[in-house]
Amino acid sequence: MGIVATDFGIKEALKELGIEDINKGSSTGSEFFANGDSISSYSPVDGKLIAKVSTTSPEDYERVMSTASDAFKHWRTIPAPQRGEVVRQFGEKLREVKEPLGKLVSYEMGKSLQEGLGEVQEMIDICDFAVGLSRQLHGLTMHSERPGHRMYEQYHALGIVGIISAFNFPVAVWAWNTALAWICGDVCVWKPSEKTPLCGIACQHIAASVMKANNLPEGISCLINGDYRVGEMLTTDKRIPLVSATGSIRMGKIVAQKVAARLGKSLLELGGNNAIIVSPDADIKMTIIGAVFGAVGTAGQRCTSTRRLIIHDSIYDKVKNALVEAYAQLRIGNPLDENNHVGPLIDQEAVKMYIEALERVIEEGGKLLLPGGQLDGEGFESGCYVKPAIAEAQNNFQIVQHETFAPILYLLKYSGDLQNAIDIQNGVVQGLSSAIMTNNLREAELFLSVSGSDCGIANVNIGTSGAEIGGAFGGEKETGGGRESGSDAWKVYMRRQTNTINYTADLPLAQGIKFDL
Repeated sequence: MGIVATDFGIKEALKELGIEDINKGSSTGSEFFANGDSISSYSPVDGKLIAKVSTTSPEDYERVMSTASDAFKHWRTIPAPQRGEVVRQFGEKLREVKEPLGKLVSYEMGKSLQEGLGEVQEMIDICDFAVGLSRQLHGLTMHSERPGHRMYEQYHALGIVGIISAFNFPVAVWAWNTALAWICGDVCVWKPSEKTPLCGIACQHIAASVMKANNLPEGISCLINGDYRVGEMLTTDKRIPLVSATGSIRMGKIVAQKVAARLGKSLLELGGNNAIIVSPDADIKMTIIGAVFGAVGTAGQRCTSTRRLIIHDSIYDKVKNALVEAYAQLRIGNPLDENNHVGPLIDQEAVKMYIEALERVIEEGGKLLLPGGQLDGEGFESGCYVKPAIAEAQNNFQIVQHETFAPILYLLKYSGDLQNAIDIQNGVVQGLSSAIMTNNLREAELFLSVSGSDCGIANVNIGTSGAEIGGAFGGEKETGGGRESGSDAWKVYMRRQTNTINYTADLPLAQGIKFDL
């Protein structure tokens, strides 16, 4: 069936995105390979069915892979700056559809409209970054120990990149991977979350239109829809040298094992259990702004959401009272209404996990300062809205060690010097994002030193949530170790090759080895 949604201008937004009828969608370009069972996309905003989307069958998948393989043979031969021009056009197209795509992200996923628009802006930003990168895929030149020899290394396109993305950033994370992979000469096969399939279809339409306008072959951008079984097609496929997967630690471990079993490469961006350390020298007003946005933004469903606030005992009560006062000002409701701060969780299963987490806090000996709870009544008919909660807890509580994708903030107390707080901050299995609030230069530098945060992201006087595309994004430990987006993250999408050229009439061997005939 086609589009069902009519509320909040969503049908009009989908029309602007070129998907009035998803049955005329595209997996690789002009053809639609989707003959599997259908999945339903329900909006957490109002609980209504948006559309039903056909999933990818094994036969469909084989056609997609064949098309992608053929496209790669052509795409890799196009000079990188020319590939950059295609990515530039893709970014321009995103600028044109920023409003309808942002609205779709907000409605299908449940994040605020401003965050939905911001997510599309991230896509635009990574395109801009990638365009510049297309003229900077640098190798290195080395001096050879052998006379008359030159050594250098260069990077070549890797092949087909498989992308598995999560519901919480239904378009941006795909773009982080795709823009860089395209610049590198790779083609992409993307499995979006089954909870946000329309966002995937919208992006595929945008990409396909740009490829068609440039007379490029189908298969440079491919889409497959479905649940974990469709994802397994990617992870077990030897034709895919790299699988980039974003999601839970549990999912990431499965992906890593499947890909490693065939000696493929995986890029993992998994869970976070992010903390802000609040030192006695912190600016309290700044701390509250950063902590509240980090904890309740996207209803606590970011991998960089602030889960723990580690506060020095000398200012603990002051910070706690300021937080409770700030939370009292939060407005919960339809995320398409820009007056609201907090929207819904993705579905009722997420609500269940949120409630169970709050119960665990009490069971383990914690205290709920703001007890939270599920909301019902007018405006909350979807059953996906909850109140942001604050709990006093200990870092060794099992529930604190676990990442709950919901707006629950744990307050933890530390005493003594900063190293005690850093030990608490590092005392979890995840290692994604971290922050310290302090005006003390020595504390800031210690936090960023080798003895400081063990996370992939460490911030001073800003929160844990939100990142610019110029820096590499990712984390350590069970967060997976992958890096996406900026800096030199492009290298993971390419294969490195060392070259040695002998421009003499002799053939000396390395290490002085003699082999005379």
